[in-house]
Amino acid sequence: MVILTPSFSLCTSTLSEAVDRPKVEQAEFQVLNEDQAQQFLIACTGSEFESVFYLALTTSMRQGELLGLKWSDLDWQRGTIRVQRQVQRVKGQGNVFMTPKTSAGRRTIQLGEEILQSLRSHHTQQQIVKAFAGKRWLDLDLIFPSNLGTALCSELLLQEFKALLKKAGVKPIRFHDLRHSYASLALNHGIPPLIVSKVLGHSKPSTTLDIYGHLIPVYQDEVARLMDELVTPIPVKLKEKAGIEPQSGQS
Repeated sequence: MVILTPSFSLCTSTLSEAVDRPKVEQAEFQVLNEDQAQQFLIACTGSEFESVFYLALTTSMRQGELLGLKWSDLDWQRGTIRVQRQVQRVKGQGNVFMTPKTSAGRRTIQLGEEILQSLRSHHTQQQIVKAFAGKRWLDLDLIFPSNLGTALCSELLLQEFKALLKKAGVKPIRFHDLRHSYASLALNHGIPPLIVSKVLGHSKPSTTLDIYGHLIPVYQDEVARLMDELVTPIPVKLKEKAGIEPQSGQS
């Protein structure tokens, strides 16, 4: 366990809600549909946290996992990112790095070209911030640090998140609902639950189905028609070969 220097003085104990713990999934949640997700990402354009929100919505990573990402976790050539740690706020200790509690939580996620381009731009901007900070910069290799290189104050991220939802004209949701939105969008577009489960970091696909099974469209009509086509018997008339009579005893 590594203790991190607090990012800003305004990070207080009220941040207990800021970090989502991976073990608990909420039974009730809200999700963004396809149009709302696009509206939200458009509103994020130009925000200093644009890449955070983009990555959250396209990979389902939890807030603590996002804030714990390091540039060394990103493979630019393969277009993948590894989830190996998360930032959590522990009472009396401040922000700490912690490893995921399950092996499934330590996962590698494939990224799309658009989010990779967003991260390239973010990396360039971070070098400017780093140069401005000078000797005050604490180099922890974090992808989403504070302006001094330390762990980002979650409260600042949540304030911006709420402001951008309002700007986008989207219903207010929790940050963790971006994770649920990813699952909803993926399952509704036919991505197999096994794949969605691996991206979410669930230990079993059954966990994913328990949480999101009600979001999967019911295609019973289509299944009924398909089964009709597959197994309905069709009479076939066998033609006898010309000049050959069936032998006695043969049907």
